[in-house]
Amino acid sequence: MSDPSFDLFRLPEQHLELRQVLRDLCEKEIAPHAADVDERSRYPEEALKALNAAGFSALHLPDEYGGQGGDAVAGCIVIEEVARVCASSSMIPIINKLGTTGLILRGSQELKKQVLPSVASGKAMVSYALSEREAGSDAVSMSTRARADSGDWVLNGSKAWITNGGRSSWYTVMAVTDPDMGAKGISAFMVHEDDEGFSVGPTERKLGLKGSPTTELYFDNCRIPGDRVIGEPGTGFKTALATLEHTRPTIGAQAVGIAQGALDAALAYTQERKQFGRSISDFQAVQFMLADMAMKVEAARLLVYSAAARAERGERNLGFISSASKCFASDVAMEVTTDAVQLLGGAGYTTDFPVERFMRDAKITQIYEGTNQIQRVVMSRALLR
Repeated sequence: MSDPSFDLFRLPEQHLELRQVLRDLCEKEIAPHAADVDERSRYPEEALKALNAAGFSALHLPDEYGGQGGDAVAGCIVIEEVARVCASSSMIPIINKLGTTGLILRGSQELKKQVLPSVASGKAMVSYALSEREAGSDAVSMSTRARADSGDWVLNGSKAWITNGGRSSWYTVMAVTDPDMGAKGISAFMVHEDDEGFSVGPTERKLGLKGSPTTELYFDNCRIPGDRVIGEPGTGFKTALATLEHTRPTIGAQAVGIAQGALDAALAYTQERKQFGRSISDFQAVQFMLADMAMKVEAARLLVYSAAARAERGERNLGFISSASKCFASDVAMEVTTDAVQLLGGAGYTTDFPVERFMRDAKITQIYEGTNQIQRVVMSRALLR
């Protein structure tokens, strides 16, 4: 009755090999610095160097622009494995995918050639600028404006909560070009760090992801060439939504990696820690917690891979599965990391062990790229339309 070649829900060999390569690289080059990155709120330079050298900082970029053309599932594996040891470091491949997806989906060949090769080589990174202080979940209410002027575009306004602000060279920026058209009056642009009138605000002080800078961006009569608009003017909001449908599974992958790291730490600790003359993993109460944690992580992983695979196949109507993967995996990450801290007891509450960092890092996965409340709005609309 058995058939070893039956491969449904089994990753191809090349993906399994990729995971092992990533596991080795992360354990050697990234994990030793994770605690220091968090404690000092410093950029994970070691991770950036290692990921660039191995070609993992932007695995998804097409071959024609110098990338490796990695599929969406492979990209999730990269993010998952890096997040398993350092969530801050996993923001490097995450932000490059988020920042370039709109350009890849809707941009002109000329604009792609202008931006993507430098990202593929590791010389540049790309951030995504949609949110504003007063326009988060309600992104259509953004106040940043762009107007055509003598063949150029001139931007005015500000963006908030921008991941990798000040480290990225390029920024995908959404701005209103026609205030009377609502969502259809929003356009997408590529802004470079050297553009006149562009500046970056101070780094936010955060609960977690302390090694990944989050800033505001300011546009004060920021002038960019006319060919730096992505797609046609007025299609920016559609580009933003299409981007998120492709990238929300990457946040799910980050959440799975964080949860797996916490589970691994809890498994190791509970087998080593002795109370009442035996390992605490011998107690059924602990065993049941571990079983529930592992069950949730496995379910989240499969949902994330399913969403990534469907995006890779180019399926339409990705809204439900994309939001579901991000929402479920991030809720799992918060639950699993909290349970990991509980299993380690007092030790788990200290910075001597990584689980408190995992718990702090997990929280943001329920918030960014759309809060989990917004994900449920997206899912319910997909079900009821």
